[in-house]
Amino acid sequence: MILHAIAAKLKQRAKADFRGRHFEAALIVHAVSWYLRYALSYRDIEELFLERGMEFDHSTLNRWVLAYAPLVEKRLRQFRRPHCGSIRIDETYIKVRGEWRYLYRAIDKHGAAVDFLLTANRDLDAAKRFFRKMLSTEPLLAPDRIGTDGACPYPPAIAESREASLLPRAPTHYVTKHLQQGIESDHFRVKRTMPRVSGFRSFHTARRTICGFEAMLWLRKSFGFSGAWTVREQNQLLAYCFGRPVANKA
Repeated sequence: MILHAIAAKLKQRAKADFRGRHFEAALIVHAVSWYLRYALSYRDIEELFLERGMEFDHSTLNRWVLAYAPLVEKRLRQFRRPHCGSIRIDETYIKVRGEWRYLYRAIDKHGAAVDFLLTANRDLDAAKRFFRKMLSTEPLLAPDRIGTDGACPYPPAIAESREASLLPRAPTHYVTKHLQQGIESDHFRVKRTMPRVSGFRSFHTARRTICGFEAMLWLRKSFGFSGAWTVREQNQLLAYCFGRPVANKA
């Protein structure tokens, strides 16, 4: 009875998500997931669907990604497992309108995602905002060990988070390049699908699209589920998040 009520609620929510769209919800989710999962351009996906007899313009796909990438991130966030208490924080470069911007990211020592934030600058204010976002998301789960690359803004950002009661106790802050290699390689995993030549056209576009790239990386990491985790099973979970029937079910 409860499962039927949950399924009915998901289907009702899905109708609101795709109200006013001229294409089926399953096609939209499929096209958006392709763009967020693989290193394909909008025109590449337009051509792939054209081969299958489905025609839409690449600018339409762009609007779908901007509309649904943050929604994918919001729906998949509920499946993330809690971090182990020891996290690594680092920032990487993202090109927006020909200028370098900064993507702050955090993972735990096992590679599980913690949080992310795109900022225009790399300074103390940006570090503080990232800590506020990361710690307010899970207020009952504060890290006891924080690893960084030794950048100057991190110690005062940690201290201010402690004063603001976002951290119930002062965590151990350590600086080591060896342990930071894990998050640096994780940067590559999320950036390999991003536009490489010209980058993003606006900060708004980058912020919304990166939500989807990060969420799709969470999906690929399996959220700690045991057993095999195939692309088919990933798509089943994505379909469940939008209240859609599972495609190609055996």
